[in-house]
Amino acid sequence: MSVKPLLNSALIMERFGGAIEDLGVAHGIQVFAVPPAAIVEFCRFLKEHPALRLNFLSDICGVDHYPETPRFEAVYHLYSLPNRWRVRIKCRLGDPPQVPSVTGVWRTANWHEREAWDMYGIRFEGHPDLRRIYMWEGFQGFPQRKDFPLRGYKDKLNPFGAEGPPPTQPDLATRNIPQGGRSKPES
Repeated sequence: MSVKPLLNSALIMERFGGAIEDLGVAHGIQVFAVPPAAIVEFCRFLKEHPALRLNFLSDICGVDHYPETPRFEAVYHLYSLPNRWRVRIKCRLGDPPQVPSVTGVWRTANWHEREAWDMYGIRFEGHPDLRRIYMWEGFQGFPQRKDFPLRGYKDKLNPFGAEGPPPTQPDLATRNIPQGGRSKPES
């Protein structure tokens, strides 16, 4: 049984210096924090550098960290087919969330970015066709945000939803959302 070599993060840090942050390894995946302005250049470097060849974009997802600031995060999951390395890139975004599109680096980013737009409202600047992928075009709001009402907004298709138009500020009724982790058994 052979052990696969680890990703050379020193090579990446040498190229980008203080512009990015090496967050270490979590669950066998190298993690980096990258500012939105550097995401396209960083992704292109990871894909095209002959020693890295992170040539497969497996996912882009959104995260809502409400009530923290910056509130949103775009998370990219990359894989190197020849080297069998995994990389996660975290890109913290303000409100409203905006980040440059990486569709020029990976064509498959088209669908992943549309999903993050539809569910979280993350705008991918320069995307060739940023429109909803799950919800219909007239749908109000972004269902995976923490301020989206549990039953949705009330309309002719949803008579049991929350009253009024989508809020521009977080819904105070959602303040008691569990902050992740498992609940502790009562003693």
